[in-house]
Amino acid sequence: MFESLGFEDLTAPQVVVWFALILGVGFGILAERTRFCLRRGLVGEDRRAALGVWLTALAFALLGTQAAVAMGWISFGDHRFLASNLPVAAIVIGGALFGAGMVLTRGCVSRLTVLTGSGNLRALTVLAIFAVVAHATLKGVLAPIRTTLAEVTLPLGETTSLAALPGGAALWTALLVAAALAYAARSGNRWQALVGGALIGLLVPLGWVGTGFILYDDFDPIAMESLAFTSTWSDTLFWTVASTSIPAGFGVGLVGGVLAGAFVSSLAAGRFQWQSFSSPSETGRYLAGASLMGVGGVLAGGCTVGAGLSGVPTLSIAALLALAAIVAGALLTNAVLASTPRTALHPAE
Repeated sequence: MFESLGFEDLTAPQVVVWFALILGVGFGILAERTRFCLRRGLVGEDRRAALGVWLTALAFALLGTQAAVAMGWISFGDHRFLASNLPVAAIVIGGALFGAGMVLTRGCVSRLTVLTGSGNLRALTVLAIFAVVAHATLKGVLAPIRTTLAEVTLPLGETTSLAALPGGAALWTALLVAAALAYAARSGNRWQALVGGALIGLLVPLGWVGTGFILYDDFDPIAMESLAFTSTWSDTLFWTVASTSIPAGFGVGLVGGVLAGAFVSSLAAGRFQWQSFSSPSETGRYLAGASLMGVGGVLAGGCTVGAGLSGVPTLSIAALLALAAIVAGALLTNAVLASTPRTALHPAE
């Protein structure tokens, strides 16, 4: 479809950076206003309300993504989420590590990106360590861990998604959406918060359709991508240190957009505030959490947004397993910390 858009001097890989920037600005503004974060929904003081917003986003991401698939605009047949051999060890271990890390750092990667745009230097430090460790796990000294665990697979054959089960995509989408919205309706949120969650969710199919259909070009193809923060931060780190050698891509645009959107939103609402670490022990806990998320996010195939909010709407078994492992790791880590008074966490940010 890209050829019909009339771009004469720009290629699809160049336009996708601007598209991702716009997508990121939208996410940054909405996530800053709603304090969007799965960690808050699991272990925060306002967990019921926070989880209601997150599940509302998931419901609308599911509806929009599967509607686009039904319309024939996009297909996930060749996507990594639907690989026939499920790297079960990598996903389970990686998800658990990521969940533990996001509890230690008091935020998933998407939330920390938003907090960075709002002036939080703790979040910025965590993201820098996270990006380095994630890149090292993808292509550096930690890559052997990834390749070794990836060899432990479970053959799924053609049953790589819920769409292959009895009832098909329509039934499973309806069940997941109904369950998510039922919880959201009882979460005690004001309608404005739920609308914000719904709009965040709709950014997911917008990303899939934008990269997989609107900007698709047979002669200069780009990857089909949507909201994600593991590979995007790794790509942003690589581009930052080698921008004269490699061009910016979707990840750079998305991260830049989220930072800009969160900055504008927090500044306009008077919530922008410089914050930093309060003690050496706090610094150590955050850096440990950042490292766990860096390794875990790569092993699991994504974070709470990449594997969860964007991955689950593909109905992928791998994405569902990754999200379940992240949730389990977060709840277990929080339980351990709660039983140790000296390491009790601060209130949710």
